[in-house]
Amino acid sequence: MGNEAQPQDETASVDFQEVQQTERFKTLRKRHRSFVFPMAVVFLLWYFAYVLLADYAVGFMSIKVWGNINVGLILGLLQFVTTFGITAWYVSYSNRKLDPIAAEIRNEIEGHEFDKDGNVISGGVK
Repeated sequence: MGNEAQPQDETASVDFQEVQQTERFKTLRKRHRSFVFPMAVVFLLWYFAYVLLADYAVGFMSIKVWGNINVGLILGLLQFVTTFGITAWYVSYSNRKLDPIAAEIRNEIEGHEFDKDGNVISGGVK
């Protein structure tokens, strides 16, 4: 019943440490880190600045801008705007700079070509 022979996964024999040592993988990792780490630092600084302002600059944060809209509310909503903005920027960056290299590495490892949705287009032999 559950003892049928399973086809061997093609990636089971891949030496992933060897793949990590290739120049393409190092380039991919460098490009990813050069975007993610600085952006994380910038966003965390922006977030903590907002929290500190909310805690220690109550007078500034409660300045009325228009009707019942104050500086604190505007800065709070900008937290959401920047989150969505960073996400959109990362998706664009990834599509242009990361995905082509990742697809090359994946094709080399798996021996297949994939479309934009990850479906196999054609099989290849290593």
